[in-house]
Amino acid sequence: MARDQIDMTPLQSRDELVAWLEAGVKPESEFRIGTEHEKTPFTLEGHHPVPYGGAKGIGELLEGMKLLLGWEPIMERGNIIGLYDVTGGGAISLEPGGQFELSGAPVETVHQTQSELMAHLAQVREIATPLGIGFLGLGMTPSWSRAQIPVMPKGRYKIMTNYMPKVGKYGLDMMYRTCTVQTNLDFASEADMVKKLRVSLALQPVATALFANSPFTEGKPNGFLSFRSEIWRDTDNARSGMLPFAFEDGMGFERYVDYALDVPMYFVKRGDEYIDVSGSSFRDFFAGKNPAFPGQRPTLSDWANHLSTIFPEVRLKRYLEMRGADGVPWGRLPALPAFWVGLLYDNDSLDAAWDIVRHWTAPERQALRDDVPRFGFKARIKDRYLFEIAKECLILSHAGLRRRGRIDHLGRDESRYLEPLERIIEAGRSPAEEMLEKFNGPWNGSVEPAYREYAF
Repeated sequence: MARDQIDMTPLQSRDELVAWLEAGVKPESEFRIGTEHEKTPFTLEGHHPVPYGGAKGIGELLEGMKLLLGWEPIMERGNIIGLYDVTGGGAISLEPGGQFELSGAPVETVHQTQSELMAHLAQVREIATPLGIGFLGLGMTPSWSRAQIPVMPKGRYKIMTNYMPKVGKYGLDMMYRTCTVQTNLDFASEADMVKKLRVSLALQPVATALFANSPFTEGKPNGFLSFRSEIWRDTDNARSGMLPFAFEDGMGFERYVDYALDVPMYFVKRGDEYIDVSGSSFRDFFAGKNPAFPGQRPTLSDWANHLSTIFPEVRLKRYLEMRGADGVPWGRLPALPAFWVGLLYDNDSLDAAWDIVRHWTAPERQALRDDVPRFGFKARIKDRYLFEIAKECLILSHAGLRRRGRIDHLGRDESRYLEPLERIIEAGRSPAEEMLEKFNGPWNGSVEPAYREYAF
């Protein structure tokens, strides 16, 4: 997110694209956990969107965070649009509608993720509260129309805003009205990457159901438990989805490169300028056939930027990104890295998880993914409810975290971060179902109480 452009060497061969991904391979001792989360800023008074400019705007919030943290500002055309921690590797960035994102530093344990979140929460509060800004932990803004939401001053978003309506009906909702939490995890080899990619793609609907909490649009129930997840079904299908090819024989870094070469591009960055090349493929650019740059070849930075504009349920970069979860209140954020670390960073749990999903077909996986936004745990695959599968995954994750044995100063292992998910399974319903009950009961048909109960 933070630094779009790094390496301006022109690319000569497809092998370099493959090598760029392959460079992510690392020994297990160097495995790290990265957690990114977005939250929606709102005015404490009146619960309105927060503009970028002005004395109480998002620009001021970032300026305040810069002074507090001493992080490097990320500037675009004179506007502060993010912050970067040179020492630790964390970053703060803005999504198109002002959603405030912390991209956590790569850490070794979920305990450290928790500490990072606690520190971030305290820092953000210190600056935001005097500005009259609060933050909401939901997968989608519950009450605002798209027209009400301000646009952040970032060049790439302008290009995406123009392009999105051409390729799907919900792209602008995705950009301006949704929030997610995602976990980034490492792989030890190409084979390890493929196994983790397959398991996590197949099980992404489990995370969607466990974290589902976007049941409201413009103040009313929208008929879904995770409308954020539904939005991704019609945002831009050329760059999102369940990657059926990942389950085919011969899957590896090369196969992903071939997929990415054909995904339409959004932009090319030169200096501070974002050049709109939307709709043309990276493959054509690579062949010197990009209409905006006739005869020119892309650089490694163009490749890195392009990979960050592909949005499947699990994304491959130099690590794997789990992308299926709604944004949640801060107490539940560490549960996402805990869930995936327990499943993917413990070989016994990874094998057992593969056993759950290995016989599913591409159409079955797709149907599950299509059903989960509306039905949550009641979605089915083969003859099983997703609820049973989620329960099984939680047991595997718990066992994996216990075997990892990473202990905090009080002697507790990382499995304690699964507690919010275990409570959801015990109750037998997703957070969205709980919110809908409140909406129909104590909230008296209003979403306004969400700004108190689900705020950071």
